[in-house]
This record gives sequence, structure tokens and C-alpha cells, in this order.
Amino acid sequence: MSKAKRTGTQAPEPHAADTHDLIRVHGARVNNLKDVSIEIPKRRLTVFTGVSGSGKSSLVFDTIAAESQRLINETYSAFVQGFMPTLGRPEVDVMEGLTTAIIVDQQRMGADPRSTVGTATDANAMLRILFSRLGEPHIGPPSAYAFNVPSVRASGAITVERGASQKAVKATFNRTGGMCVRCEGRGSVSDIDLTQLYDDSKSLAEGAFTIPGWKSDSQWTVQVYAQSGFVDPDKPIRKYTKKELQAFLYGEPVKVKVNGVNLTYEGLIPKIQKSFLSKDKEAMQPHIRAFVERAVTFTTCPECEGTRLSEGARSSKIKRISIADACAMQISDLATWVRGLDEPSVAPLLTALQQTLDSFVEIGLGYLALDRPAGTLSGGEAQRVKMIRHLGSSLTDTTYVFDEPTAGLHPHDIQRMNGLLRRLRDKGNTVLVVEHKPETIAIADHIVDLGPGAGSAGGTVCFEGTVEELRAGGTVTGRHFDDRASVKDMVRDATGTLEIRGATTNNLRGVDVDIPLGVLCVVTGVAGSGKSSLVHGSIPSGEGVVSVDQTPIKGSRRSNPATYTGLLDPIRKAFAKVNGVKPALFSANSEGACPTCNGAGVIYTDLGMMAGVSTTCEDCGGKRFDASVLDYRLGGRDISEVLAMPVAEAEEFFSAGEAQTPAAQRILRRLADVGLGYLTLGQPLTTLSGGERQRLKLATHMADKGGVYVLDEPTNGLHLADVEQLLGLLDQLVDSGKSVIVVEHHQAVMAHADWIIDLGPGAGHDGGKIVFEGTPADLVATRSTLTGEHLAAYVTP
Repeated sequence: MSKAKRTGTQAPEPHAADTHDLIRVHGARVNNLKDVSIEIPKRRLTVFTGVSGSGKSSLVFDTIAAESQRLINETYSAFVQGFMPTLGRPEVDVMEGLTTAIIVDQQRMGADPRSTVGTATDANAMLRILFSRLGEPHIGPPSAYAFNVPSVRASGAITVERGASQKAVKATFNRTGGMCVRCEGRGSVSDIDLTQLYDDSKSLAEGAFTIPGWKSDSQWTVQVYAQSGFVDPDKPIRKYTKKELQAFLYGEPVKVKVNGVNLTYEGLIPKIQKSFLSKDKEAMQPHIRAFVERAVTFTTCPECEGTRLSEGARSSKIKRISIADACAMQISDLATWVRGLDEPSVAPLLTALQQTLDSFVEIGLGYLALDRPAGTLSGGEAQRVKMIRHLGSSLTDTTYVFDEPTAGLHPHDIQRMNGLLRRLRDKGNTVLVVEHKPETIAIADHIVDLGPGAGSAGGTVCFEGTVEELRAGGTVTGRHFDDRASVKDMVRDATGTLEIRGATTNNLRGVDVDIPLGVLCVVTGVAGSGKSSLVHGSIPSGEGVVSVDQTPIKGSRRSNPATYTGLLDPIRKAFAKVNGVKPALFSANSEGACPTCNGAGVIYTDLGMMAGVSTTCEDCGGKRFDASVLDYRLGGRDISEVLAMPVAEAEEFFSAGEAQTPAAQRILRRLADVGLGYLTLGQPLTTLSGGERQRLKLATHMADKGGVYVLDEPTNGLHLADVEQLLGLLDQLVDSGKSVIVVEHHQAVMAHADWIIDLGPGAGHDGGKIVFEGTPADLVATRSTLTGEHLAAYVTP
């Protein structure tokens, strides 16, 4: 046999480049990870599971994805890096086999009023180019159709220097924008109720202002108005002359001297607009937000009718459709309209626009419109919008990282999402998914289960393998993987009804429904069917209604569960009372702060374009407090030791003896009830997982005095094992006399309900109707809706 024939029968030696099939992580210690070492297969779909707080996000996002991004950023020049976010190296010994990471998380999109679904993607930009080429009458370049671009006209003289000579040249500048002049591209205008700003029967000297924080005569802002010289501070506001009232309300900014200090005076209306209306309302303190809601009313702009666009932009049309009409269409309808345009001169543009719009439909967002404000999207919707730009990508051998991509999806929609994840994998990409839903775990090629518990009880890899091995593995996830609920034999009787008549918010079609009170009522339906429109748009907010939605918790690394829930106040007072000192000493943000690190616990060194370095403060050892403060004790513990306690231990500590503090114990009991007994009181909010933050918010709202609780998908971020505890909490609320209304997709919550309201039958204009009202048993028996079919398949017979 020849040498050629002999070598032909042997398997060829693998190429050296083909041996890098694993992402290797050794010794990861980010957050609660305990020296985690793991090997993840490339070009496969790997799902990371585990109870909320077990370390999934710390491993996937804060270690693997963060290091990939950091290494990519280092390939740029130092000049370019100076304009990029600086990323520190994760606390890990060795990482090998990393590829470019594309993170698709659930971070909400910006709440800027000019940010829409269209501007957040490329769809609006392509539409503007399309109308600038085909629109009749032609009004200008693409900027003429942009509601973010104002029209500008300027003329004057400019000096041109050539050699030793100078010459004045007349110049004019014109830019045609599409911004509505009245609302400045916001689509709504604000009216300020002056009676909420001041009491016009009083003078400024008598404390006429009723604005939060403006009541003190010594407050600088009040002094600016009182001593400006534009108004008489001793005269009641209602007796101001027209000139005084104009200066008081609308005066232009001007420098004035108050008590020897140069300050800026401006009219009250522009002052309020800058101080309050330019900020995100959700980021305001509760009492400030309540003031804004009282004093300011937002109405649709009468000039552009809410389209945000100038009259010129609205007048230019293609086949009797303006760009405002196109952006207001449901995206599935807009895709059909674009498909009907046949114009060879813009064929590449039409193809690209068609692909983008089809991606919206394919990913289950065809019910949205391009003019939908980006800030109103749920976390799941925002994540799917970010996915759109990746669906048609030609990139391969990249790592896609997803954070619960099924969040906010009906069981009917999860199969479509699973298909998209498979498609990304089949193109040769590595797909890493943090997920709790068994439907998505079931399609994984490889599963990594972290735990066994949460917080300090987690941070280790409990299992690696296939779905079949997980079922037999004995971990918490494996034991609960095939959990099924059964519908109730007996349901509670309603104590009353909340009547909704003729609801037309968003896609609702004159809905009439009676929501039962005194029971657990679940509102469900496919994504985009109108659930949130019905619950949040039709149930009157105010006294008696406590709404716990999915808006993220805002807080810095100085914020922690103790500060967020108000727990620190009774703790500080207890320390102060026992030791005979001021409560402010026991705040790391006030008088008790370590003077070296200012209560941060770390010293941060900025290294310019390189990643900053934070080192534990040597004076306080990271405890954040001045050494003298730690001499004061309560029940044998100093304040830093108390903040290092887990919730469960702190609840016991404050229940008896010298440390007995009923106010603190009540807050700690609520934290334990929502399953956060493992959190330490001083753990920074920035290190909490999404599920932990939502439950922290729920625990805080449980103290509100309301008869009706409205919860928006409380199972988001919850492990299969935690859902049972949530159901117990909901029962506890109902049994205490509350009415609980839950917008939810999880079948276990549906099965546990006393009453179900199902919306549909589809999304967008195919939804907006009540397709079922009744008990879970009736829904399972009739199987008359998509929800009924999936619930019937889920429950045990």
C-alpha cells in the first residue's frame, strides 16, 4: 500500500486553530462568586440558571462579558479610549478563549421625551431619507422630516483671512428641520397650575411659595425673588401690577445682588421648567413627584396633534401617507405599506427598511408603532428592540449575552424567542442566556446551575450538563424543573367590583370589565394585547391604589437596602437613644462618615483613559464610619456590624433585649416575606440582581396604606423555586383584606388565581378585547383562548 493511501485512511491532525472550542474561566470572585472555575463550549447555546442572587449575572455579565468588552476597548488608541467608558478588570485569575461579546440586556431605554422606538433603531433615519427622496411636495433634506431638528435661519458677516489681508463677507445659513415649534418635538405641551406654586393672598415675606423646599424665608431661591427689586416683597401677589407680575412669572435671566452675593434671577415659570420639568419624573423623590403631578398637566400639542412634526413635514406625502402617518402605524401594517412601494431609485433603501420592519414583526414587536416613546417600553420589550439590529447580522463567532429574553412574553411567544436564539447559535455564534423559564432551559445545549442558595449562600457551580442530566441532578433547579401547578378547587368570593367602562387607552377597544375586589385577580394575554393599558391606564391611581411596576430602582453605590426601605432611620435613632448622641453620627453619608473616604469605604483613583482603581480605605477598613462612631454600641454591636448582618439575622437581633426596635423589625419582616432574608443590610443596590430589586420594591410598598395592590409581572427574575413563595405572599396580602391585581404570564400564578381576565386575541390592533373572564378551572375546561390552551397543557390533571 502506498504512503498516500495509508495517510488517506487516517484521521487528519486537527488544525491548531480548531482547538480553541471553550471559554475558560478560572478563579472568578466577582460579587458573591467563590473562586468559580468553569469551561463553556463555544458555538453552543448555554443557559445559566439558579435562584435569584445565586451569581448568574456576576459570572455572565460582570465577568465574561465585561472582560471581553475591556479587552476590545484596549485595542483602541489611548486618545479614543479617553472618550469611552473605563472598565476595570474583573476579579478573576485566568480567562481564555473569549470572543467579542454583544450584550443584549434589559436596561430600560432612556426616558428622554424625544426618544422613540423609531429613533432607537435605524427605522426613523431610513424613513426620513425615503420621504426626502419621494415625498411630494419636496420640502428639503432628511433633516426636514426629523422632529429632533429645529429649523434655523441666520445671516450676518464673517471675516475671511487670506494671507495678510482680511475681508468681510456676507453669509447666510439655513437649516430646515421638522421639529414642531410649539412643543419642541415632544408631542405634548405642559400647563402649570399657578395656584400650586404660591398663595396669591400672601406676600413673599409672608411665605407665599408652596413649592417643596421653597417655604423657608432664609432659602436662597426665595431671597432672590424677595430682594430682586422687581417686585415688592411685602405686597400680596394678587395685588402685583402687570409689570410686576410679568417680571415675577416670565422675567429673563439677569444678575442680581442678594446679601452681597451675585445670583441669577429669572421668572418663576422658566425656573420651575428648568428645576422640575427637565428631569425624569421617576427619578424624583416621592414628595417632589407628587408636587409635579399636582402642578403640571401635560396635554397633546394642539399645533402638531401629538405628531411632534412641523406643518411642512406633515404636508409631504408618499401615496397619501405622511411620515407622521407612517410612524403612527402599527409596524406590521407599515411593513406591508413599504412592501407596496416600487421605486428603483431607492431600491436598496427600501430593502433595508423592509428588513428592519420585518425583524420587528419576527421578534414579536409588530404591534408597536415607531412613534412609541422609548421610555414606555417594558424591560422585555426594550431587550427585544435591541435584538433587532443583530438578527440580520453577518457576524459569526461572536458571543451573544442575553438577560432573561423571555421576560414579558406569553407562553405562546416564548417558542418564537427560542427559535431566534437557536438561529443565532446555528450561524456559528456562542449564545449565553441567563434564564428561569423551563421552556428556554429545555432547548439548551449546555446548562450551568449556580447556587445552591442566594447571596453568601450561593456563588458556586452546582451543576453542568444537559437537560436530562439536570432533571436527575438533584439541584434546586433540577428538582423544580418539572413543577406543575393545579388549579384551585375553591376560589375566593369577591367582596366588590372595580368597574371599568369604555376603556380606550392605546389599543383597547371600548373595554367594559368588572375587576373583582378582595381576591387574587390575574390579567393575562399575549404581549401587546392591552394588559398594561387596561390595568395602568384605566384603574385610577391615587389613594387606596398601590402600584408596583417594573421601573428600575435608582440609587448609587452608597444606597443599600437599609437606606432604600427607610430601615436605617429607626436603627440610627435606636443607636442615638442608647448612647445619648445625635442620630446623624450613625450615617455614613453624614456626620459619622470616615473623613478619609467620605463614607464610601474605598478610595477611588482616576487614571484618565485607563480604568480607575479603587482600594479599601486604610483608615476605616471599608467600614465607612469614623473610628469614634464605632465605639458606640447597641446590643453589643457597632453600626458597621449591624449593616453587615443578613436580614434574617437582623430581624432576630432587633426583636429582643436592648436592641429591640419594633419599627426596624416590621421592615425586616417584610424583606423576609419577599424572600430577601439573605441580603445584608448594607449591600450596595448596584450589586443586586433584577429579581432582588423588584422584590425590594415590593417589600417597600407593602407598608403603603392601600386597599388595592397592582403588580406588574412580579415573577420576572424569579427562580422556579421562588415562585411558590411569591404565591404565598400574594395569598397573605389577599387574606389580610387587600385586593391584588396581577399582570402576569406565568402559568403557576394563573392557576393560583381566583379570577382571570384574558385579553387578546392577538397583539396591537388584533388585541384590545376581553376574550375570557372567569375562574382558572373554567379557562382550562373551555380552552377557548391561547392562554387557555397553554394553561391546560401546564396544569396537572
